[in-house]
Amino acid sequence: MPQMKGAELITEYLIENDIPYVFGICGHGNVGMLDPLYEARDRITLISPRHEQVAAHMADAYFRVRHKPVATLTSCGPGSCNIVMPLACALTDSSALLAITANVPTQQFNRSPFQEVNRHYQADFVNIIRPVVKRSFQPTRVDMLPLALRQAMTTMLSGRPGPVNVDVPFNVFQEEDEVDMPPAAPPLNAQRGGASPEEVSRAFDLIAGARRPVLFIGHGVTLSEASRELTEFAKRLGIPVISSPNGMGCLDMTDPLSLGFIGRNGAYPANEAGRRADLVIAIGARFDDRSASSWLPGFSWNFPHTKLIHVDVDPEELGRNYPPDLTILADARTFLRQLLAELERRDARPLPNSLPPAGEGRTGEWLADIETWRAEWEKFIRPNFEAHTSPLRPERVVADCQAVLPPDGIICCDVGVSHNWYMQFWNARKPQTMLNSWGFSGMGFGAAGALGAKLAAPERPVIAVTGDGCFTMVPHVLCTAVEYEIPVVWVVWNNFGWVSIRDIQLGLFGGREHGTMFHQGANKKPYNPDFAAWAKAAGVEALTVTRSQDFHGALEHAVKANKPYLLDVHVDAEARPPSTGAWQLPPTPYKEPVFGHRFLPDSAPMK
Repeated sequence: MPQMKGAELITEYLIENDIPYVFGICGHGNVGMLDPLYEARDRITLISPRHEQVAAHMADAYFRVRHKPVATLTSCGPGSCNIVMPLACALTDSSALLAITANVPTQQFNRSPFQEVNRHYQADFVNIIRPVVKRSFQPTRVDMLPLALRQAMTTMLSGRPGPVNVDVPFNVFQEEDEVDMPPAAPPLNAQRGGASPEEVSRAFDLIAGARRPVLFIGHGVTLSEASRELTEFAKRLGIPVISSPNGMGCLDMTDPLSLGFIGRNGAYPANEAGRRADLVIAIGARFDDRSASSWLPGFSWNFPHTKLIHVDVDPEELGRNYPPDLTILADARTFLRQLLAELERRDARPLPNSLPPAGEGRTGEWLADIETWRAEWEKFIRPNFEAHTSPLRPERVVADCQAVLPPDGIICCDVGVSHNWYMQFWNARKPQTMLNSWGFSGMGFGAAGALGAKLAAPERPVIAVTGDGCFTMVPHVLCTAVEYEIPVVWVVWNNFGWVSIRDIQLGLFGGREHGTMFHQGANKKPYNPDFAAWAKAAGVEALTVTRSQDFHGALEHAVKANKPYLLDVHVDAEARPPSTGAWQLPPTPYKEPVFGHRFLPDSAPMK
């Protein structure tokens, strides 16, 4: 067995597992990793952003685009504490990254050395990070590293993927031992579980008997890389598809069978189909509050009046919020292939690869209803997409981004009101092109994650749509883009406030604004930094856009420039996404939909 330092073993194991990048920041705790990374710099690249939060968001987004993990490297104490929030984002959205954190020397455990957390246990960072990772490992000797690294990598990529932590004491990076290199871990999707033949048959019976079926797909379909199977199954049976934000693009969202997102800020056809369906086939999707109108019956879904087949690789998600009529623990792609095989076995007559004419086919009447709802929705929303204003209508920003980005271009959305508009109106053409911080909704994900997305797909344009509030949390992303020549385009959605929260405050808390908008001085003049000047000071080219007539050309120019670019886009804060479902934070009352209405299955007639 070779004699190796702990840091050398870690570096070689990362390379053995085809990890191309380490996103990290140096500190006294992890300085022992820097020389081995330098020696291996032709095989693995260290990128050092200006904040640990950015490092983890970059790693998260990299995985979402490539479905291959990278590592982060942070020092002990506050450096590693800075990745808790982005790890929570990755965990709730099933995104894998290997978080290598440093700790104090084992010889000083429990003596309160610099940056040790030891109130309840020695070198206790693992319990700080425990709720936001799949597993945390703390090897305290070099000979413990091979097992810890192998188990960490395998845990990260098996089943439902997620972040994993390896916490390494200072001395373990530098001490030597005779150790064997552990074998590489199986890649994502190397192990796929399927449904039993009886489950497949029963699922198909339910589908064949439905007159108003709908598919609800989530990140599980994206992670399983099941786009082809999903598209074939939906088209052959004429079943419309509702997508969660992290499932967008698995079916081309310009396809007539795509209904978009569901929930308060969903598309009207999706909510109408969800609440009127007689069968929902949920695959790799969570019924979280935003995609289920806070579980209020009749706004987005109508369980138990509607039958439910729930398929997921994670048993904890099955039946979490709605008891299924059929529960299936399976990988999304495997299950869809099983359904397609069952379709062939039963020799069912396939439908054409397009919507059948109204009134034809098993679901023809259902699809005709959906086309009616789509036309009503289009008539309601279209005028705002065509309006030219200053400041810009949000719909124009979405539409021009859609027009400029090619089908394989990547949009990395931050959170807040800007994200609500993209959930409602973005048409992802391909999977892994619409990146969201959905479950934990961490501010800064879009602005920072775009850097990782671009490294994952250097040949494709990457646009970050980030609110003024989100961007000012991580403005140092500009420095990283310049230092490492990462040509990301930031569209700063500048509406001078925390507008999504202001709208809740105005609508549900007495109509006053306090602490939710950005003001300068007693006269309450709207205030923000000059984002374009800020970017230029960092070495990033930038423009300020205040008229909708100018945005398309400015964005097209920024993308073609193929260098870091920022657009400070002034967007109308008074334009609100039209709700088609509901969202409630008890005990606060909820608002009725702006467009559409609640469907009560026991009293309202079916269309």
